[in-house]
This record gives sequence, C-alpha cells and structure tokens, in this order.
Amino acid sequence: MLSRRLLRVKVVKAVYAHLQTEADNIPQTEKNLIISIDKAYDLYFHILSLLPELVKYAEARQEIARNKMLPTEEDLNPNRKFVENRAIERIASCEAIVDYCAKKGLKWSENSDLIKNIFNTLTEQSFYKSYMNNSSRSFKEDTELAANILLNILELNEQLEGVLEDQSIFWVDDLGYILTMAARTVTSMRESHEQIKLLPKFKSEEDLDYAKRLLRESIIHFNDYRALIDSHTNNWDIERLALMDNVILAVAIAEAKNFASIPTKVTMNEYIDIAKYYSTPASSTFINGVLDKIITRGVEEGWIFKTGKGLL
Repeated sequence: MLSRRLLRVKVVKAVYAHLQTEADNIPQTEKNLIISIDKAYDLYFHILSLLPELVKYAEARQEIARNKMLPTEEDLNPNRKFVENRAIERIASCEAIVDYCAKKGLKWSENSDLIKNIFNTLTEQSFYKSYMNNSSRSFKEDTELAANILLNILELNEQLEGVLEDQSIFWVDDLGYILTMAARTVTSMRESHEQIKLLPKFKSEEDLDYAKRLLRESIIHFNDYRALIDSHTNNWDIERLALMDNVILAVAIAEAKNFASIPTKVTMNEYIDIAKYYSTPASSTFINGVLDKIITRGVEEGWIFKTGKGLL
C-alpha cells in the first residue's frame, strides 16, 4: 500500500505547486493530488510487470544463440534457471497484474533498449552469478532474486528513471517507494499459494481522506502558519526562507494541529526527513528547531492535542 510518507510528500509537492501557480483553485489542486496518488499505484503494477520482460529478453537471447550457425554446447544447453524463475513466472501469469496493466495502457514494448540495459547490468552482479551457479532450486531463492532486482538494480538505473519521467510527470520521485512495495509483494509470495497477494492502494480507507484534508488545511491556513513560523525564526526574514521550507513547515503544522491520532514525534521525524530530500542541505536542522518550538507552544496553549497516551 502507498505509505503515509509518500502521501505526505505528495501533499507537500501539491501545496508547493499550488503556491507557485498563484491560482486560488483548491479543487483543481486536490484533483491533481488524487491523480498523482493514483499514478503512484499504477507504477506499482508497471514495475511488477517489468520482471517478466527481463525473462522474455533472456529467453530470446538464448533462442538466438541456439540458432546460430555454429552453436556451442552452452548455446545448445543454456542455464535456464533465470528464465524459469517461478516467482517471476507467477507474476507473468497473474491475471490481476495483466488486466490492470492492459486497462491502464502500461507496457514496456517500446523500451527494448531499457530492458537490454537492465538485463546486462543484472548479469554482472555477484548475487545473480551466485543464483545461476547454484544447482539447487527453491521458490524462496527465486523470490529473493526478484526482490534483489527490484531493490539493487532498478533503483539505481538512471535509464529507468528517465523512461518513467517521460511516461508520466507524476512518477518523478515515486520509484523508491514503489520498488519497496513491489519487493514486499514478491517476498511475501509462497510456493504453496498460487495467488499473489497484491497490496491495496491504501492501508486503510482513512488514508485518502487524510491526504485531502491535510492538503486543504495546509493551503487554507498557509498564511496563518507562515506568521506562526515567522514568530519562531529569531528575527530571520521569512521572505528569505526557501519556499519549500515554508511549505514543509506549514504542512507539518497542519498535521500536528488537525490529526489528533498522529503522535507529534512522528510528525516531527517525517517532515525533517522530507526536508532532507526536497529542500536545501541545512533545511532539516532548521525545520527541526522551528517545528519543535511551534509544536511545544501548540501543546502548551492547547491548540495541539492528541487523543491517545504517549502521542505527544
């Protein structure tokens, strides 16, 4: 399922884009947020469907070698362990994945160079060589290889990032989160269960409402939150702060103030981490200090309160 971290990132980026356009059209911004969330879930299926494409490419290479004018013994009797990987075979035959990709028009047929690039990178890896040289076979070993491809090959492939960016502007920055989802799906597969347990879009029905409410609260009260930030920046000119810093702080304040079930420590840690990736190098330290002061004040004054024990 799409993590709360990814939803937070998407809200931060949506608020930032909204402020950049200077258009007071919250419904359109909310619509774009929902599209972005839906596209992230599309990417989950798209990435899973990439694994069978690697197997198809490997099998095609073996077939070409077998039909050479003077094939070697290895050409005639290739190691078929990868092309017969049962975990990937199960993904290839999963109707839910095939149907979803067909419905959404998700395909890799126009990206043969990418498939070749990924496969060639894979064959150079020590974990792949170890897998291929191990004469024993187990379903667990097959799932581990598939997970390794997702987490250690695809995440580092710059060509894949470029292709995904061309396919959808909404997939920028989603890949790492989605690869973790896909790897979790693969490693949860069991030989005794033919059906793949695909992850739902959300962990609970509350997640979409959480994202939409957080977006609205952040935009509607942004100027109020900026004034609050200004009062805790030790005479630092708020106009000199990076817009992204202001946005991250505003969304964090909106979450701390409006979601009584989310611990303040979780809110603090989440937005400090987001700042490390989406703002200036010094932003996480700055945001940590300012947000700590604001949350402490909010708790003392009673406009930040939590409903469970230990949530403050």
